[in-house]
Amino acid sequence: MLALHVTPATADDRAEVGRLAQAVQASAGSSVDLAYVDQGYPGRKAADAAQAHGIELEVVKLAEAKRGFVLLPRRWVVERSFAWATRFQRLVKDYERYASTLADLHLVAFACIMLKQAAQLAAGP
Repeated sequence: MLALHVTPATADDRAEVGRLAQAVQASAGSSVDLAYVDQGYPGRKAADAAQAHGIELEVVKLAEAKRGFVLLPRRWVVERSFAWATRFQRLVKDYERYASTLADLHLVAFACIMLKQAAQLAAGP
């Protein structure tokens, strides 16, 4: 996880793209060129906000309409991360009063996940 930005449910996600892109570039040393986003981020406003920080947005979607479940490319990365976060009981449901507390709990959860994976890699086969 490079950056995390928690907003209330009433906030428009597309309006926060610029702040998140700025945080990503600050943590990655301006090395991020491409970001995959879902169909909730179409249009020029979100693309221009990300481009102001040197990030191109690529919307992950199917070329044509399909019926039923269809696996979208690169979407599994986001869904896998959400599944990992739900292993932590405090993140299954939003109980927190402050957005900053929720963001901090996500950072702790992903730090634990990364430490566990690093320990497994260090232990070898």
